[in-house]
Amino acid sequence: MKQLLLDIQPAALPTMENFVIGRNAEALHSLHAVIDGNAQSRFIYLWGEAGSGKSHLLSGIELLSKDTKQQVICVDDVHLLNDEAQIDLFNTYNQLRASDGVLITSGIAAPTQMGLRDDLATRLAWGLTYQLHPLSDNEKAQALKSHAQVRGMKLPDEVLDYCLRHLRRDMPSLIATLDALDEWSLTYKRAVTLPLLKQLLNLSQP
Repeated sequence: MKQLLLDIQPAALPTMENFVIGRNAEALHSLHAVIDGNAQSRFIYLWGEAGSGKSHLLSGIELLSKDTKQQVICVDDVHLLNDEAQIDLFNTYNQLRASDGVLITSGIAAPTQMGLRDDLATRLAWGLTYQLHPLSDNEKAQALKSHAQVRGMKLPDEVLDYCLRHLRRDMPSLIATLDALDEWSLTYKRAVTLPLLKQLLNLSQP
């Protein structure tokens, strides 16, 4: 199978607006609140399995924070930090705490369950901690159907099923695929079908 890349349209930029909430409403509310200066804590730690949306949210917060005067630091995948980087993050935490800054971090597990330095793990656990839950296939399907409806796009179930089974499963990539497919169908005045999707992805047999 050839590499599943769309030359027509790149993956959508991860933002707070295009994050599909699912069961993560409380975490999303707190992230917006911290940028607005109304949060219960200026320190938020997000954890969850790959594909749960951690990196998406941190990218979205970084974009959103450009419109605020508040200092906002985002650190993704803290479980991958070496000892020196962990010490740097510990010092950054203390500096931001003294200067009213904001620190948003993420990892694959709760702060005390990743083998981090005790002092850093304790600091990360002091703030708000949220486990992010990945979208179920049904939630992804409903989100994609809603997106297609907004575009006025007729999305057959077989196209949706193929996307969920064979393409990259993160929502920005899935949405970018639908957008490109819609543009492709309009350009060539063809209905959205599975053969058209395969043609777009250059997967059809010669």
